[in-house]
Amino acid sequence: MVGRDYRIGDSKVLESRELGDGKTIRRRRETLDGKCRFTTYERIERPDLSVIKKNSKRELFDREKLARAISQSVGKFFTSEIEVEQIINETEEAIYNLGETEVLSSAIGDIVLDILAKKNEIAYVRFASVYRDFKTLDEFENILAARRRQNKSQG
Repeated sequence: MVGRDYRIGDSKVLESRELGDGKTIRRRRETLDGKCRFTTYERIERPDLSVIKKNSKRELFDREKLARAISQSVGKFFTSEIEVEQIINETEEAIYNLGETEVLSSAIGDIVLDILAKKNEIAYVRFASVYRDFKTLDEFENILAARRRQNKSQG
């Protein structure tokens, strides 16, 4: 039934499944009258985390803002939204693993770069160009040279 809002209390669980990240549960539900089925996702709630911006202002960590930034700069270099979601999940996990209540926005950017470097070099360079606000071709060449050195040292 399109257009009707159901509360979780108005439904029963048909199936529960833990997703691959181990922190999300997918539940397939059906309304008590049996007329509608829907899916809910339950995620572990984490403590509030403040992000310290370049201008020293603080704001709460916003997963959706991170998702938009990653999708806008590199989304088309991945074959599915699931891959982008995995990058966001890995980034969020790494941020919380720092064990801090405040984190620099530059640290978040560096975490994203580290993850992208392992997944897609073009996406890595695209994100770096936005994140580091490249203005010249030399800046692109420098990031490429650093990436090549890193690849040689790892391989």
